[in-house]
Amino acid sequence: QVQLLESGGGSVQPGGSLRLSCTMSGDIYSNHCMAWFRQGPGKEREGVASIYIGSAMSNYGDFVKGRFTISRDNSKNTLYLQMNSLEPEDTAMYYCAARLSGTGYCDLDRDVYNDWGQGTQVTVAS
Repeated sequence: QVQLLESGGGSVQPGGSLRLSCTMSGDIYSNHCMAWFRQGPGKEREGVASIYIGSAMSNYGDFVKGRFTISRDNSKNTLYLQMNSLEPEDTAMYYCAARLSGTGYCDLDRDVYNDWGQGTQVTVAS
């Protein structure tokens, strides 16, 4: 089991940037998928970005459009999400999630992720 703790959320104006962090502890392996999801007010939880620990191969939701970058620092057991050009529509609770993968591909289906953090709030408003 993996324990996850998010940080770095806050309030920012449209066009601004934030970097979210997710500190991972527990049984973390190179065949873990790590991902960021988000859930806005009245919306379903959706996948933002994912990364395979072993290869750093990443995957992004269509709405990201090159604005966000997922990365990991294995030496610090930390996952990051750099978010640039933020829009009001990006306002949401952002969650870190983990699951094991036998294929090396990390999709963005929330139903297959087993471990979740508590979330960090991101608010984009002028």
